[in-house]
Amino acid sequence: MVQSKVQLNSPVMYLKGVGPQRAAALAERGITTVAELLNYLPFRYEDRIRFTPIAEIVPGQVVTVRAEVAAGGGATVRFARGRGPVFHVPVQDGSGKMYAKFFHGAYLQERLKEGQWLVLHGKAEYDFYRPTRIEMINPEIELLASNESSEDSTEVGRIVPVYESIAGFSSRTLRRIIYGVLEAVDTGGIADPLPREIRERYRFPSREDALRYAHFPPAEEDVEKLNSFRSPAHMRLIFEEFFAYQLAMALRRMSDHRQTGLALRVREDRIRNALKKILPFRPTAAQKRVLAEIVADLERPYPMHRLLEGDVGSGKTIVALEAATIAIENGCQVALMAPTEILAVQHFLSARRIFEPAGYRVDLITGGRTRNERELAALKVQVGQTQLVVGTHALIEEGVKFEKLGLVIVDEQHRFGVLQRKRLMDKGVAPHVLVMTATPIPRTLALTLFGDLDLSVIDEMPPGRTPVETRWATEDRLAGVWEFLRGEVAKGRQAYVVYPVIEESKLELKAATAEYERLAKELFPALRVGLLHGRLKNEEKESVMEQFRRGELHVLVATTVIEVGVDVPNATVMVIEHADRFGLAQLHQLRGRIGRGKEKSHCILVADKTIKGEARERIEAMVATTNGFEIAERDLKQRGPGEFFGTRQHGDAAFSFAQPLRDHEILELARREAFALAEDEARAKEVGARLDAASPAWQQRYRLASVG
Repeated sequence: MVQSKVQLNSPVMYLKGVGPQRAAALAERGITTVAELLNYLPFRYEDRIRFTPIAEIVPGQVVTVRAEVAAGGGATVRFARGRGPVFHVPVQDGSGKMYAKFFHGAYLQERLKEGQWLVLHGKAEYDFYRPTRIEMINPEIELLASNESSEDSTEVGRIVPVYESIAGFSSRTLRRIIYGVLEAVDTGGIADPLPREIRERYRFPSREDALRYAHFPPAEEDVEKLNSFRSPAHMRLIFEEFFAYQLAMALRRMSDHRQTGLALRVREDRIRNALKKILPFRPTAAQKRVLAEIVADLERPYPMHRLLEGDVGSGKTIVALEAATIAIENGCQVALMAPTEILAVQHFLSARRIFEPAGYRVDLITGGRTRNERELAALKVQVGQTQLVVGTHALIEEGVKFEKLGLVIVDEQHRFGVLQRKRLMDKGVAPHVLVMTATPIPRTLALTLFGDLDLSVIDEMPPGRTPVETRWATEDRLAGVWEFLRGEVAKGRQAYVVYPVIEESKLELKAATAEYERLAKELFPALRVGLLHGRLKNEEKESVMEQFRRGELHVLVATTVIEVGVDVPNATVMVIEHADRFGLAQLHQLRGRIGRGKEKSHCILVADKTIKGEARERIEAMVATTNGFEIAERDLKQRGPGEFFGTRQHGDAAFSFAQPLRDHEILELARREAFALAEDEARAKEVGARLDAASPAWQQRYRLASVG
């Protein structure tokens, strides 16, 4: 298996067992060099030194079994109603026999022939129809060359690494290629980018030792420790990845602090009076605390970079408008960028209602407005007539220029890329930046995703808000749900009915357009029903929302277009059909559209009671709590931060093997060390260059050598 010496920067295409076609598949996963291949760590480990004999299996346990396909044992493909072909295959190991069952597994019939040895990993249970028979359903399997193990085997007789498959590569193929690379790699080429004092402080192994250990751990290692990524090798590699990211954040923050910003005057009577004039209610203690943190930033001679986090309905917008007031009273302009047209219009209407009586000019720039409207609004911004401009991505277009941009406010930051935020900032000279999100982010993840921002949290709801009561109803109970909705409307309230799709599809989901017709004509003929979805023209959307706000519509049938930004305090009922088809954070955001007034509000999730797995967990979590932080924690555990925030598409924090939630303690250590190192900028940039050299992927992601 040993091949000629390879260098870390060697293209993977020339490795034994790869070639051009497989190299293209690896490149799609960001793996083009030997160094990047070695950074592709196993996601699980199996103890193939001590397999569980079939005769000793305890039903309900997850086990790893080495067995052969039994002779004449009746391997068959059967068809289960609604599930397609199911492949049943008997396997034996000398101590006993069991069955493996694979849904949609007909393709395995040609691979699992009599006498074929394989490793099966999965949960063993009694067969529901034959209670004396042990079976595994959809186990992970790996075909073995034979039942014999050799001294350098990568398959049996050792703790075996299991890799996430890549198109054209099974876990077994990847394992054998990586084994060959580690045998042949030029060991002098695996330099260690971590400073020696850090390695010694935490007793970390060298990078080379950590990689070899993580890919092919010794037989005496604890498999549970490996699978929890808590071996010394894993902890070192996780620390290194966090350290690289946090060092980039620290250097970026130092660079920001070196910029000459606008030190705004705040502690003057005219500004205090202006703030009192725009406040529509008495602020909560949390709002006062957060505003004080923002004020302290605005008074400094370098730009503010702050993340304002708060659950739906916590009052973030009024705090942002207070910050805007301070900037305007200092002769500056303010830009507020929102991710959707509906949210931008909502912010514009709120700001205009609050600001115009105070004499401030507010305008709107979105792609949905006519060209003449956009050009006129842009001209007013350019000559300084407009103090606050609200908009979507349209704000970052070249035609929008500012006379003196002093404050940038970005709402729902995770829906934008970092570069989009920067393009808006570049329209001013080092403006202050306030980033807002209604998605509750655990502190650990906030440090990861927004490490260059200071964090403020509004953790208190305005007084008078009553928690939304959430219930789970099934399809056969809908008649009662509609009767309840009629009763609420009769009391003068309004309601939302939400569907996952706009038009009918093959998914057999109810569609908003068809259900709107049915609800309006058959179920609620005496009520005024409106329809809102993403394909409507912008003026149509605005018209429907304005009718709903004014109470001219009793019921609004909608898709998730209302997820953020719609604020109608009189709406007290939300019915979400096919609730199991929505994400947990999405359900929480939708629910946040009600409960914004003083009346009791009700969210009714319609889904089949037989749903299982993550879908069931989501519905149960919604019924159990209205706490946004708890919802966010559960959602993150289900989906992971990259999917939760959409950061994979932005490349902000798509770590290779570190996981902020699982590894939060290591993240805290790495952040502390990185920010301490950044105090010595020359040394920090030297370490950054070494980290860049250790992985081209890091160079693209963090650009450590160039930051600062």
